[in-house]
Amino acid sequence: MTIPATLAQAARRAVKTDPLFQDPALMRPKARPQLRRYEVMSLLPNGDIAETQHVAPALPLFENAFLAFCRGALVETDHGPVAVEDLLPGDRIVTGDGDARPLLWIGSTRLAPRTGDSQRRHLTLTRIMANNFGIGRPAACVMAGPAARLKKTPAHLKAHAGAAPLLTPVAEFVDGMNVIETNPPTPVQMFHLCLPRHAVIRVGGLEFETYHPGMTATRTISHAMRSVYLNLFPHVDTMADFGTPCHARAGDGEIDALSA
Repeated sequence: MTIPATLAQAARRAVKTDPLFQDPALMRPKARPQLRRYEVMSLLPNGDIAETQHVAPALPLFENAFLAFCRGALVETDHGPVAVEDLLPGDRIVTGDGDARPLLWIGSTRLAPRTGDSQRRHLTLTRIMANNFGIGRPAACVMAGPAARLKKTPAHLKAHAGAAPLLTPVAEFVDGMNVIETNPPTPVQMFHLCLPRHAVIRVGGLEFETYHPGMTATRTISHAMRSVYLNLFPHVDTMADFGTPCHARAGDGEIDALSA
């Protein structure tokens, strides 16, 4: 028996609309981007300090601007070591070339244990034991975040870097003994710093870089997302205002940008 056209159409509509006939995977709501709260202190042109709070996607581009130094990390200033949480915009930070430059921007957020970013990367801290890189380097145990980079070339990257200094993510030095991954039992306040230009500073006796997004950081994000990102940095108007990295930088095991 031939089913009337109207009945056939009704059957097709039922298959398309009735939940019993639907693929459960297709019915799940689309995952929304994970959001994180970021806090920013910046130095205004008139010398005042602005404090702002932002809610933005937990994308690597955003996370890397905040997850470098743990609360309690000692940053070398022209008045001696100061805990990173006690720094204020305008303080003068001693750089690797011996100059003291004003701190323009401090970003902070909280990293909860066993959490990841919107790309499901598992974010951990790196513990560097005292004297691991030589006497007093560091003088005491240093805890660094996933965005921290050391001015040091690991053995497996020397073929790429040659004799030039290389800014390397701390995770590249993990050996399971003197440099280990760790996941804190409670949320940890994390920080990163910006000077007038990209530089190397001393934190806990080791040479770390200040924040720089990298030369190709925003090529894969939309114009709207780039505006959200730049809104975190009152001291810059465009990506070019971050300047050129002071040394070659490594990312995920390869060199991703070179200084001019």
